[in-house]
Amino acid sequence: MTALDAGLQALAALDDRLVAATRSIRLLQSVSWPAHVQGEFLAGWRQRRHALPRIEFPKLDYGAERAELEAVVAATSGSEHPLATYLQRTAQSWIVATRLLEALGTPEVCEHSTALFGRPGDALPGEGPTNLDAARHFIGVADELDGELHGAEADYVLSAETVQAELQAALDGFFVHHRVSVELDPDLIAKAAAGPTRIRLRSATGFTEYDRHQLLEHEAFVHSLTGLNGREQPHFRSLSRSSPRVTATQEGLATFAELITGAIDIERMKRISLRIVAIDMAIRGADFIEVFRFFLDAGQTETDSFASAQRVFRGVPVTGGAAFTKDTVYLHGLLSVHTFFRWSLRHRRLRLTRLLFAGKMTLQDVFAFEPLFDAGVLAEPLYVPPWIQRANGLAGMLAFSLFANRIRLDRVEADDLVLGF
Repeated sequence: MTALDAGLQALAALDDRLVAATRSIRLLQSVSWPAHVQGEFLAGWRQRRHALPRIEFPKLDYGAERAELEAVVAATSGSEHPLATYLQRTAQSWIVATRLLEALGTPEVCEHSTALFGRPGDALPGEGPTNLDAARHFIGVADELDGELHGAEADYVLSAETVQAELQAALDGFFVHHRVSVELDPDLIAKAAAGPTRIRLRSATGFTEYDRHQLLEHEAFVHSLTGLNGREQPHFRSLSRSSPRVTATQEGLATFAELITGAIDIERMKRISLRIVAIDMAIRGADFIEVFRFFLDAGQTETDSFASAQRVFRGVPVTGGAAFTKDTVYLHGLLSVHTFFRWSLRHRRLRLTRLLFAGKMTLQDVFAFEPLFDAGVLAEPLYVPPWIQRANGLAGMLAFSLFANRIRLDRVEADDLVLGF
């Protein structure tokens, strides 16, 4: 462990204060709906009683936590040290989160959510199309392929108990210095949720082979893995916490892991994309029932349609005009992380891709932190996913991607693809 000079000791002390101040802030847990709402709504729906759900959110006060976070911001103001910048930006994102939580149940949540996660109309990296444009593209491709691919996959599902057992065996063999438990949760609306030492699966539901592979790569080998590596940091333990500002990179990296390992399928891309379109609908005035119908019409089951619509209306009124915009980050984050990996290969800095797993950080952070890893102030990751360990294979895939992207498909005719005589 590298000894810290006085300046770094002061920053480490501020990091401790930041961790303490945010310990009671549970953003996603606080905005989520009670599990019983789903059963009540669907029971009424099936009896043709189409009533908006009624959600009561608690009145929260984070004044003391916000004052401490503002003190961290003030203490780091004016410093150009990368860790000071990191602490300041992280504290500021938590401050926005406290204001969001104090506004639960009001349209104001959408304003704070947008500050943290953006909107569907935001442009993608490189001044390209918007998140909404990308979402509509993937939905269109999925719909075009639906008839061709229907029935191509296995028609059986795996029980939650089977997936639990198989994931537990895989994690026990991988996280050799820690215990990450896989648990079944009857109150979980999402199919899965991950922390550093626990992955929860929704019980009484079925999982596909793609689901199982996605859970391993996305939840375990990114979310849990970066949390455990953050806990191994000797001085800056906030890197183990999922602050709001790292959400886009975390979800982008986790979805990129699905992509690079072949765990993602076109239906998964469609589900992610439908949520972005639904967020845009809600902001434009659609209420919960209209959004629920949108997912039904897109081919989702009633249970999945409720879960998807619920994600859009977390913390906001169900009457329309506001949305919880977190799911906007999936495509934006995926494309940003994909660009980062390709950039790292082109500039011969693939080490950065490994360092990104040393804790929960943004892409901007990993560039700024590289000298601190060299100096031993930050610890390199204890765990990295198997696909990162296979550096040659990763480099080969990225090199092919870099070149293949130069081919303009809109200029290719079928005759151009004929090989030989």
